[in-house]
Amino acid sequence: MKITDLRATTITVPLEAPLRHSNGAHWGRFVRTIIEVDTDEGITGLGEMGGGGQPADFDGLKPYLVGHDPFELEALRFKIANPTASLYNNRTQLLAAIEFACLDLCGKALGVPVHNLLGGKVRDTVPFASYLFFRYAHPATGQGEIFSPGGLVQHAKELKERYGFTTHKLKGGVFEPAHELACFRALAEALPDDRVRYDPNSVLSVDEAIRFGRAIEDLNNDYYEDPTWGLHGMRQVRDAVAIPLATNAVVVTFEQLATNLRDPAVDTILLDTTFWGGIRACIKAAGVCETFQQQICVHSSGELGIQLATMLHLGAVLPTLTFAADAHYHHLVDDVLVGGKMTYHDGAIAVPTGPGLGVELDRDRLEHYAELFRRLGSYAYDRDALRPGWFPLIPNSSWARPESADTSSIPGLAELAELPPPPPRPSTT
Repeated sequence: MKITDLRATTITVPLEAPLRHSNGAHWGRFVRTIIEVDTDEGITGLGEMGGGGQPADFDGLKPYLVGHDPFELEALRFKIANPTASLYNNRTQLLAAIEFACLDLCGKALGVPVHNLLGGKVRDTVPFASYLFFRYAHPATGQGEIFSPGGLVQHAKELKERYGFTTHKLKGGVFEPAHELACFRALAEALPDDRVRYDPNSVLSVDEAIRFGRAIEDLNNDYYEDPTWGLHGMRQVRDAVAIPLATNAVVVTFEQLATNLRDPAVDTILLDTTFWGGIRACIKAAGVCETFQQQICVHSSGELGIQLATMLHLGAVLPTLTFAADAHYHHLVDDVLVGGKMTYHDGAIAVPTGPGLGVELDRDRLEHYAELFRRLGSYAYDRDALRPGWFPLIPNSSWARPESADTSSIPGLAELAELPPPPPRPSTT
């Protein structure tokens, strides 16, 4: 089997509400690029990555890919993301999307799910955390705003009732630490039997991270995620706070993993199938962590269903996975998969059992959301449209005020409120 072509389609899919984070906001939608890799056997593999500027980058990789056997994944890794050239052409996330598609091709060609190609699954479902954000209201409904302890607790309870989550992660770094501390403690105290996590996206100073960490030591914490920036900063916090530290920001390569093992700064490595360069790289990293008894979790980077499938296959084969995985997925109002969004049962999603990644592209919805992207364009992830002129510092010293906001000026958000409905899905009955 040989690759004959590669196609990249950028789309944007609406969210329930704009999501706020330490660097800015998601402006009511995610922007993702869907990859399709064709072969001379008539099989097409699917991949996905974030952002809206990649089609030209993928077009530039066609000379590397056309004629390549998708089973030859190690050769592909060095073709596309040779570490000696990575200073000049960092293609890690491009490689990940293509590896997803190649694994999908291999599984389809052999008639087996991807997890069978990776050693076989050790679990049938992967549990997920609720992944809570401070949010702006959506102008179509006026609903969804979260900025207070009461609003956060109410939202967490609604998600628990709807999806069955028993682990709750708060994405912080938006408001000043004292306010977020009150919110996080209210969350943990309202759900005392559940696990909690706090992630301010590395924007606290070392001193502030230590103060915050000590103030939550008595809660039922899984871990304290990226409270400050850098391995040395994390090491200082780890030495001063009695909660395990986790990261998806400062240990995302094997060199960083080796450094952390020699001089520990982080206890739990969050494995992201995009940031690490594919599912196989995450499994390699998990093997190193298993040897050194370092904890792991599956990380989320704003996925649609194709990347979610890669996270499920990864979670299925990791024997040392003991934490609920992250996922932004429940914030989406739709997906581009045949059959619609994957479903949660008791806080978990079933691992796909079909050939390859086990998902199929709904072409009508792909075109619908590609046209929406052509209308709205991309957005600046590292900007908050309601805080003009503001940009994040590390450590942050310019916090947002915890109060209601008028979202009518967020570019593209009003258009989302007036969207025609997506095309109907064919009946499965």
